Amino acid sequence: MPVEYSPTDSQVYTLDRLDPEFEDSVDLRTEDKEAQETPPSILSSDSQYSVLSRYSSDFNDPNLDFDSTDELDDDSPYPEVRAAVANTDDPTIPTTTIRTWVLGLAWAILIPGLNQFLFFRYPFVVIRNLVPLLLTFPLGNLWAAYMPRKRILGVSLNPGPFSMKEHVLITIMASVGGPSAYATDIIAVQRVWYNQTYSFSYQWFLVMSTQLMGFSAGGMARRFLVAPPSMIWPTTLVSCAMFNTLHSQQYIGAGLLGGISRQRFFMYAFLGAFVWYFFPGYLFQALSYFSWVTWIWPENAVIAQLFGYVHGMGMSVITFDWSQIAYIGSPLVTPWWAAANVLMGFIIFYWIMTPILYFTNTWDSLYMPIQSQLVYDNTLQQYNVTRVLTADVTFDEAAYDAYSPLFISTSFAVSYGLSFATITATLVHTFLYYRKQIIKQARRSLREQPDIHARLMSQYPQVPDWWYLVLFLIMFTLGIISIEVWPSHMPVWALVIALLIAFTYVIPCGMIQAITSQQIGLNVVTELIIGYMLPGRPIAMMMFKTWGYITMTQALAFTLDFKLGHYMKIPPRQMFWCQIVATMVAGTVQLGVQSWMFENISNICSPTQKDGFTCAETRIFGAASVIWGVVGPKYQFSSGQRYQCVRSLLYFFVAGAITPIISWLLLRRWPNSFLRYVNFPVFFNGTYLIPPATAINFVPWALVGFIFQYVIRRRNFPWWAKYNYVLSAALDSGLAISVVVIFFTLQYPQKGTISKALENWWGNQVYKTNYDGLGVPVHQLAPGQTFG
Repeated sequence: MPVEYSPTDSQVYTLDRLDPEFEDSVDLRTEDKEAQETPPSILSSDSQYSVLSRYSSDFNDPNLDFDSTDELDDDSPYPEVRAAVANTDDPTIPTTTIRTWVLGLAWAILIPGLNQFLFFRYPFVVIRNLVPLLLTFPLGNLWAAYMPRKRILGVSLNPGPFSMKEHVLITIMASVGGPSAYATDIIAVQRVWYNQTYSFSYQWFLVMSTQLMGFSAGGMARRFLVAPPSMIWPTTLVSCAMFNTLHSQQYIGAGLLGGISRQRFFMYAFLGAFVWYFFPGYLFQALSYFSWVTWIWPENAVIAQLFGYVHGMGMSVITFDWSQIAYIGSPLVTPWWAAANVLMGFIIFYWIMTPILYFTNTWDSLYMPIQSQLVYDNTLQQYNVTRVLTADVTFDEAAYDAYSPLFISTSFAVSYGLSFATITATLVHTFLYYRKQIIKQARRSLREQPDIHARLMSQYPQVPDWWYLVLFLIMFTLGIISIEVWPSHMPVWALVIALLIAFTYVIPCGMIQAITSQQIGLNVVTELIIGYMLPGRPIAMMMFKTWGYITMTQALAFTLDFKLGHYMKIPPRQMFWCQIVATMVAGTVQLGVQSWMFENISNICSPTQKDGFTCAETRIFGAASVIWGVVGPKYQFSSGQRYQCVRSLLYFFVAGAITPIISWLLLRRWPNSFLRYVNFPVFFNGTYLIPPATAINFVPWALVGFIFQYVIRRRNFPWWAKYNYVLSAALDSGLAISVVVIFFTLQYPQKGTISKALENWWGNQVYKTNYDGLGVPVHQLAPGQTFG
């Protein structure tokens, strides 16, 4: 997986603000009118969505000057903010109550723990912030209704009605450390690939340093990225709308659509998802890998490459498993125009280009499966990285010459090309479509007067800069300890360079994201830099990439949460401590879960692990450490070297730069053509999870998205507005709980003997025993033969 960045649900929602379909939708224009007649404080996320999207056409107009047209003293000068955020505040509303800390820390344990457990299983579904956002609301109200109004040590157990500010902080605590910490992959790869298992102290220092270093950068940049009104951060507006919806108990279509409540609908869908997953996840696993064409011709290698789900292009299309459908993100929250861009990118690059490259034997591809997350040697065995390493885990060139070049599957190589194209496409697309806004608002952010939200927030004590400085020094010290006390082959000066790269990009990339909702990832850039700077040092490569890439990502995540707190009038110091404490708790829990899994789950991270704990994402991270860290870009891209199989992929940099220019020029000529739906950063980057994802994770995902985000949304908008996001959260959480229950009640006890009777029946073996499951290529090697 060349790009290890995955947008959050709210970031996916916000793609809707650029959705050209809003301009053509009669239903949504009607909802806009209703939204205009409704006070912003009681607008739903869905109605505000139409409002935001309608106003976004103005916001994206480079010729519009808000200073001259919409300057308001008592509200934000930006209409999308006015539509989603209240311009009032009540400082007496309780914020950090005992209820906040108990529920927030409970979520900070449960969500990261579940996500870390699911992370090593393929396919997995991430529990994102929508789930705790929705479930916290009834929990908070139950607390307010039934908890005794007593005081313990002067602290009230029940401070009264559950407030929106408490809800915001609890959700932030649940989500700030929710996804698997990026550095946990370093620890897992060291353990599996390089036979290095170090103490919990090393693991904790590394995770805390990489997770919290960016927070200090984000805090120092807040005066440029949070306080200025022009730094809108549109992704936060969706959350603001959702909080307003829940606490006002109003939503679009409330007067038009009856039926059960959202809470009851959630429970029914949750139970349905929980029960159903027992079939594709345990009883009849072929329902998940429903590659029916390969069942007809099980020993046909060409059929396996085209129609298989495990090592093929997945042209069989069908699956009955929500974990497969939602592996790349819930299709119920991705706007159809964005899903269509992803689908077209997948079809062009993986159903057309990849088979052409494969069947023409480009890069000796016919000797390997067309799709694989593994790195191969010239005998089609998983590359034995220990054979090309010295005793201190550095590259041994003589051993490499004696062993084998490094080979990757065609789809793996194409994915790297697409990651190269994404870098230049994002930069060029942002320049063409947003340069005027960025320049104007970047200048304005340095001199503009505070808006109503900044003035309301000025009554709360701000976080002093020295807090961020102390946090940075502590985390920097932990980072130095991590690389100096334990063997990493990473000098301190390399850590400094990685942090300089990250810190340099925080403000410019933050401004781009605050205005356009598009984030520029630095992982491929950092891989290239460290690959040339410190070749042959895989541990140093992983650490450098993590500090260089995730530091900026965490800084922007911290800033985004701070902007949400800015809009919702959360006292900054309380926000700071909630974020820091929740991140530390989440990281510690994830390390504990990971350690338990490696100690107790047999054969974990093996491609044949019987319960699905194949560590697909970690294997990609490990493969990247071999490609960029052990062998390095010198042997991949440099002229005259012994193995240049992917050198031609550098042309993707050029393609990524040119394509947005072409579409932009054509769109100026034909402004109402289909080109207004084309977004090349999404087009190139939408398939970033390949590998380990396959067509089974993209085509059914797009079909479900088409049904909910296009057909139902246009034909029954009230139903969509009331239930769509609730259904998404219910399916994800029901699936996650079902996975955990199945494992701990049926697969793990008695060393898996409970499941022995089911393991060998046809429905759980058919997709594993054919040429697709076994990864048999078109050209099969004779014993002792090599290729390449």
